[in-house]
Formats: sequence, C-alpha cells, structure tokens
Amino acid sequence: MGFDYCNQLFSIERDLAQLTPEERKLQRQERSKPVLEAYFSWVETVNVLKGSKLAEAITYSVNQKASLCAFLEDGRIELSSNRVENVIRPFVVGRKGWLFSDTAKGAKASAVVYSIVETAKANKLNVYMFLVYIFSKLPGIDFKTDRALLDDFMPWSQKIPDYCRNIDK
Repeated sequence: MGFDYCNQLFSIERDLAQLTPEERKLQRQERSKPVLEAYFSWVETVNVLKGSKLAEAITYSVNQKASLCAFLEDGRIELSSNRVENVIRPFVVGRKGWLFSDTAKGAKASAVVYSIVETAKANKLNVYMFLVYIFSKLPGIDFKTDRALLDDFMPWSQKIPDYCRNIDK
C-alpha cells in the first residue's frame, strides 16, 4: 500500500516535469499534498512487527515527515534524491583509496574539488576548460577583499566564456 502512494507521487512528478518551479509548487499543493496526507494517515494505521524492516521504514517516515514534505513548499526541490546520490557516488566509492583523504584538510580539499567539478557538469560546462579558466584567472583576482568578484566565476554565471560551455570539445 505504501508503495502505491510513492508510485502516485512519482507519476504526478512526471506530469509536472516541464513546469516552472512556481507552477510545480502550485500543482504539488493541489495534487501531491493529498496523496502525502493519505500516506501519513495510512502509516498511522499500520500494525508492524517490532524490529522488522517495515517497522524501520514506518519509523523513518514518521520521524522524517517534515523533510519528506519539503518538496511541496519549493518547486525546485526534487521528489527523489537519486540524482544527487548518483553525482556523489564516485566520491563516496573512491574516498577510501585516496591517500590525501586521511586528514581533515585532505577531505575538505577533495570535497571542494568535487563540488566544483560536479557543479560545472550540472551547468553543462566542459569541466577541463572551466578548470583551466578559473585556475588561470582567479589567482589575479582580489576576491578576498570583494567576494562579489567570485560571482563571475560561478559555473552558472553568464560571464563564463563560451569555450567553457562547449561540452563536446
């Protein structure tokens, strides 16, 4: 039964995929919210064997209700975290093999690099060209005095050169 509620929510999301975030939020309030409310009403009626996997799932749902409902309040939030999990998977899988990740500084440096690379990918940039661009330009920029100067180097900035945007080269 719980699976059916999830399927309904994902079906609604497929219908809303092409909408703007604002329109998606309104449609979610109208279409998804009643499904989610019905799911949580159903959860309260389920008798589960203590310690079972179903009991764990139900407890998780109840404890995470606010987080699970967050997508209703913002049309930019995805229903599923699959895309994010897929993006970070190489980092999680590879981290044990990386020698520099055995210190806090190494782990932080690794996370920063992965954030830059994955954000560039998400913005359809040629990662190599983008890295060449920022590593050649940023050393000459006094962004410590004026943090706003960094805005021009963000992967979504319209000021990123076109040669960084061509992901085929």
